Formats: sequence, C-alpha cells, structure tokens
Amino acid sequence: MAKKEKVQEMFNGIAPKYDLLNHLLSMGIDKSWRRKAMRELEGGRRGTVLDIACGTGDFSIEALRHGVERVVGADISENMLAVAREKAREKGLEDRLEFRYGDSENLDFEDGTFDAVTVAFGVRNFEHLERGLAEMCRVLRPGGKVVVLEFSTPERFPMKQLYRFYFKQILPRVGGLVSGDRKAYEYLPASVFAFPQGDRFLQIMRSCGYRNVAQRRLTFGIASLYTGEK
Repeated sequence: MAKKEKVQEMFNGIAPKYDLLNHLLSMGIDKSWRRKAMRELEGGRRGTVLDIACGTGDFSIEALRHGVERVVGADISENMLAVAREKAREKGLEDRLEFRYGDSENLDFEDGTFDAVTVAFGVRNFEHLERGLAEMCRVLRPGGKVVVLEFSTPERFPMKQLYRFYFKQILPRVGGLVSGDRKAYEYLPASVFAFPQGDRFLQIMRSCGYRNVAQRRLTFGIASLYTGEK
C-alpha cells in the first residue's frame, strides 16, 4: 500500500484509544503544546480556520477556545472523524465545528478560503510533504497564517538519549498494549526520526510559498512549533 493508505488504515484502527494514549504517552504535555500553538493565532484574523489531519478534534476545539469563530477539520481517517464529531455534539459545538473527509494533498476548497491553517502532529504523515504544504498555502487568504505543531528530537544530553530510549523502547510497548496495534506505535518514532526537522523544514515551507517562517522548540525540543505567513 501507499503511505497514505497505510496511515489511513492505521489511524482507523487506533481511533478508539487514540486520545487516551495521546495524553498517557505524553504525560499530558500535549495539551499545553496545543494551547501554545493556538496562541500563535491571536492578534490575527481568526474567522475561519482549516485544521488539517484533525484526528479526533482536540486541536480544532482548542482553536475555538482561542477566539476562532469557526473551524473546518479535515482528515483521511473516518474513524477518527467519527470521534471528533461525537465530541462536537457532546460539547454543543456543531454550529462552529465541521469535520469532513479531506486529503491534505487535494483539498476541496477554493483558493484563499481560510484565515489560518493548522496541523498538529500530522505533516510527517503526508505522503508528499511539499504537495500538502503547497495545498495548505493555496487555501490560505493573503496574509493568512499557518501553524504546524510536530514532534521533533532533542539535541542535547541527557534529554536526547532519554528521548530516544523512551521513543524506541517504552512507547511502542505501552502503545501496543493499550491499543492492540504495536506496529502503529513503532511507526510513530520511525516517522519522527525520518521527518525533515528544524531548518530543513523551514526551507521546505519557504519553497511552498510561505514567508516569515519560524521554529520554536517546546519541552527540550520534544516538539516544535512552526509558523509562516502567505
């Protein structure tokens, strides 16, 4: 199967346990990362935001807490979207949240539709990274902002060594035990280590049409927050 199909199948399989494992394996730090990412939208236009690879909707819901009027979440996993839609119903947010099937490389939106585009822990899953980033830029309005939250690897001792041990030894075992799919949690560290991080990713963003790109490392470099403008 192509990478896109493998990712789709994998996330459909782990959707019921995804939120539990997210918070468990990150020890809850993922919640603060999302809050910090959404603060990047403050001060700019926040009428309508597109949340790519929205998964179970946590990032989309966080956007509403930071003053965004409406969010469209897109993902290729129908099972993840089902969880997101249920959250929207439970919170009474269906009039401000829309979750739909969407391929990051072929977005079904007109040029310049959104004030901002966000993606949390999803760009490393794009089959064709540049194509996905270019599509995100296409649907942004001029002056709009992109916010990308993604795992990265610490560079300094001892966090670098601790991180690698945790990611390669502990995470796959715990994730596999809880979700029943160890391969999915072996894929996670493999995809992080293969991802073009830091300056490499910023250069790719520039090549896809973004300006004023920047990186901010979070929690010793375990995650990185990338921003840019159209």
